[in-house]
Amino acid sequence: MKKTLALLALLAAQAAFAQESKIALKDGPGRDKAMQCVACHSLDYIPMNSRFLDKAGWTASVNKMINVFGAQIAKEDVEPIANYLAQNYGKPPAK
Repeated sequence: MKKTLALLALLAAQAAFAQESKIALKDGPGRDKAMQCVACHSLDYIPMNSRFLDKAGWTASVNKMINVFGAQIAKEDVEPIANYLAQNYGKPPAK
């Protein structure tokens, strides 16, 4: 019985560790609001999509998270989050 409980505890700890994001968001205005994203998914999504999304793309993405996936983000937080993401993780301008 003790071995079973120990094994279950180990498996639970491994699952929790696997879900931890290794990404730390850059400091900047709006970072605190962007941290709301971790309620639904890892922060890996942000740098993974940064080469594709400009300000309009980040705004659309945040709105999709709210309107399609039901993210509990206040409408007034969309602009600060999109600004932060575009400034720190936005698609580089075309040359």
